[in-house]
Amino acid sequence: MKKEEATAFLAKKMKLVRIESGYTQEKMSEILGISKKTLVQIEKERVQPSWTIVVAVCALFRESEILRSSFGGDALETVTTIARDHVEYRKERTLGGKVWWKEVERMGGFRLQQNIISQHYRILDEDDHRWYSTFDGNEAVEKLTNLCQER
Repeated sequence: MKKEEATAFLAKKMKLVRIESGYTQEKMSEILGISKKTLVQIEKERVQPSWTIVVAVCALFRESEILRSSFGGDALETVTTIARDHVEYRKERTLGGKVWWKEVERMGGFRLQQNIISQHYRILDEDDHRWYSTFDGNEAVEKLTNLCQER
């Protein structure tokens, strides 16, 4: 998934997230820091939200069942993976992938998982800390191998 795909995808969910949260268009636009007119245009899918709005919605409404079921768990994790593509980051605690994740491979104290909805990959250590995320399966396997050799 790329920024453009995530943006288009979230645009289709914005109204549902707002309604699920019990907000009027006025309140939702105030929360997001955009005009009501812009929010209406996004909800009617006449314009796409900016990447900043996508990240804000995923962060501010991360407990939304609409977003969780649409992105396969934490939507903020998915947009973080998109934003940090090809950038390493370590020691971010996860829930371990018990619901939205399938294990692809286990090696040297690490496990490679793939999200069943967004299809992105992540590498977790034995304490469920995320070491790496990407949408590229080959890159994920290569990084897993490198991490195991470094240990």
